[in-house]
Amino acid sequence: MHVQEFAEFERICAERARPGAVLEIGAMPSPDSLLCMRALARAEHKVGLNLEGPGRFRDFEIVRGNANAMTMFADASFDTVLANSVLEHDPRFWETLSEIRRVARPGALVVIGVPGYTAPAPWKRALGPLIGLPIVGSWLRRTSLLAATPTLVVHRFPGDYYRFGEDAMRDVLLAGLDEVRVTTLMFAPRIIGSGFVA
Repeated sequence: MHVQEFAEFERICAERARPGAVLEIGAMPSPDSLLCMRALARAEHKVGLNLEGPGRFRDFEIVRGNANAMTMFADASFDTVLANSVLEHDPRFWETLSEIRRVARPGALVVIGVPGYTAPAPWKRALGPLIGLPIVGSWLRRTSLLAATPTLVVHRFPGDYYRFGEDAMRDVLLAGLDEVRVTTLMFAPRIIGSGFVA
C-alpha cells in the first residue's frame, strides 16, 4: 500500500471511526495492514479477512474467508469496516458490498479505497494546443491519447477486473450510506470514500 493511501485511511479513521470492533477486508499480516493504524489503537477488537488466512499479526487475527459470503461474522458485528485495493480483484464486488452492509452495525464507518480514473489531468490539457501543429496534431487526433485517462496498471492478485470513478464510489460502492466523503489521491489515481451505515 502506498504511504499516501495509508495516511488518508489514517486521517479518515482518526476523524470518523468509532471505538469498538474493526474489520479489514483483504488484511495482510504486515505493518501495511490498515489494522495497524494508530487511529485504531483503542479498538476493542480487530480482525482481518483474507482468502489466504488464517494468521495473526501484532494485536489482530486474520481469518480465512471470501468477502462475498462472510458467514463467520454475525449481522451488525463491526463499528468500522475497511477495504483497500480489494474490490478491483473481486469479480462479484457487489456481493462483498452487501456483506459489508450486513456485518456493519448501524452508525458504523465504512472506508473503501480503489484504483480509479478521474477527469482530464493537467498534462492532457497541456496537450490541447499541440492539436494545431500539423504533424503532432495529426498524430494526436489519430490516437486515443486525448480521450484517455490514466489509471493504475493491471496487477493480477489473482485477477484484476475493475477501475472506478468518483461517481462509482459515491453512487455504487457507498450507495445508501450517510455523510459520504470521497477523496482522490495520487497519479495514477486512488479513490478513497467513507460513509456511515444508516
